[in-house]
Amino acid sequence: MSSLLAFMHQRFMLSKFGFLHLLLLLDLLVDARVVNIFQRGSTLSESCRCAPGDTCFPSTETWAELNTSVSGRLVNVVSSAAFCDSLSVSGCTESQWESSVFRAGLPGAMNQVNWEQDYVSHPPSVCFQNSSITLPPNITQQCSQGSGDVPLFAILAESGQDIQTGVNFARIHNLRLVIKASGHDYLGRSTARDALLISTHNLQNISFVDEFIVGGEDQGAAVIVGSGVPLNMLYTATKAEGKIFVGGTAATVVPAAGYVQGAGHSALSPSYGLAVDNVLELTVVIANGSLLTVNEVENPDLFWAMRGGGAGSWGVIVSATFRVYPTFNAVFCQSNITTAIPSTMGSIATIHARHIFDLDPFRAGQYFWVVQTGITLPGVGELIAMQVSTYFPNNASLEDAQAAYQPFLDDVGKLTNVEVANVCEVVLINDALFMEDDVVGNDLVMGSRLFPETVYRTSPDEIGDMYTALLENGTQQILGNMVAGGQVSENANISSALNPAWRSAKTHIIIVNSWNDTFPIPEVLEQEQIFSTGMQRAALVALAGEDSGSYTNEADRLEPDFRVTFYGPNYERLEEVKSVYDPTDLFIVAAGVGSERWDEAGFCRV
Repeated sequence: MSSLLAFMHQRFMLSKFGFLHLLLLLDLLVDARVVNIFQRGSTLSESCRCAPGDTCFPSTETWAELNTSVSGRLVNVVSSAAFCDSLSVSGCTESQWESSVFRAGLPGAMNQVNWEQDYVSHPPSVCFQNSSITLPPNITQQCSQGSGDVPLFAILAESGQDIQTGVNFARIHNLRLVIKASGHDYLGRSTARDALLISTHNLQNISFVDEFIVGGEDQGAAVIVGSGVPLNMLYTATKAEGKIFVGGTAATVVPAAGYVQGAGHSALSPSYGLAVDNVLELTVVIANGSLLTVNEVENPDLFWAMRGGGAGSWGVIVSATFRVYPTFNAVFCQSNITTAIPSTMGSIATIHARHIFDLDPFRAGQYFWVVQTGITLPGVGELIAMQVSTYFPNNASLEDAQAAYQPFLDDVGKLTNVEVANVCEVVLINDALFMEDDVVGNDLVMGSRLFPETVYRTSPDEIGDMYTALLENGTQQILGNMVAGGQVSENANISSALNPAWRSAKTHIIIVNSWNDTFPIPEVLEQEQIFSTGMQRAALVALAGEDSGSYTNEADRLEPDFRVTFYGPNYERLEEVKSVYDPTDLFIVAAGVGSERWDEAGFCRV
């Protein structure tokens, strides 16, 4: 246990449960006897999960028994603001507040703080970083345990057995259950009010094998990772082994968690496919408490579902095995293109769309962002920037990569009122993808669409017009990920629950809407709904197509038909698999399989 978690354990758990331990004659054994103890006084509700105050909700003594059964790893949960406020008069530093690494170690912390707030209760239950913020009348900050939209308790699991104990406890007592690996979750699925949380953050084992066998067949070299291992740790480990795997760039994304269950895109995807194409095996605790090996041979229906069927709907991943490749040098180019005129940025987006296929011979991946910078220059206006990061894999030469990329820069340079800067370098791919930390601790939501390759071939001008319209309408951030095509398309024969829209896509385009804690709550609720109710979604769908689909991990949880948008034609089969492995809907998340049967909080059936 880290020193940070040890402090939390002492401050938030021992003070409440310590005296109860004196009443226990013996430590409970983590076996069938634990289940028998958990069943005492348990009353299941047919329509809602059990909440504090319900007769079916576990007593303090029962929670204490759970704590003993997981060797003292049950902790009280508070929001990140409440935790920071508890440390001292000064609280957390700004660098801690904005650190995804710091937040990953706090059970109640999400990367985006809005998911820790309960804006919709009467009155709302909120806890902000700055306690001096003026709130509307009749609303006060509530920063105690269980306030906001954070769980009541968390198990800081250190083994599959800890997870099994937590799953059994939640099932038997009909509790709302949530899973958190790191809190890098743009849909708020890793938190819920009055819930029991299972944190997999401490499952940080990594091992490599030269031959991974499934059903008697050698699948090649692989890495086996626990469901707490973040990308920054895994890139360091693979570098030491001379290997690389399909992963993103965010420091604390956990590959063996929601990443692989959603799709798992990467700058390497045009070369090697998505994470769902490269995962060989999962070990999973399902709703009945069983620990299963899940692959193409054992429990193949669940293996199919968990590769693209959405995070949090199937069980708790203990570990995952991914295919690895020999590492290599890559050419990494970074560009910054600025203008103050929305229509000019639309022209830049058109040029980008026209040249996007220039990168195909290299199977390059690319991230591109268009942002309103907030920087105003006298006589010029507020700057809009397109920032582009391009990865040319597999030992491409610097000269060849620059030659492929230069036509885009040249055409952009012909525009007036535009500034262009670019630099390219050769770097080991592990280092190019590695991020030590991510800047988080803000309030934002996303909406997105997969854009088919055909749109880029036939309609580059319309893409530019879309950017212009979005910017002129006040959209602050438009993100683009060129993480499809190439091997992603060629892997269309792989049978998985991945939305097939991925196989014909070229990019994933994301709109970000953000605010800060000074926003009145009605305006916050407007921001949360602006993608689905305003022109943003309509603008994307008009060009990409109504059935173009979206990546479930970077999307709007309020999509009007999430079953089609996120899962395409696979939803009916996913429901069938769900009924086998989770017949009582223990694992329910926003916009997840089966969530249409539950209210927005996932607490009561509708």
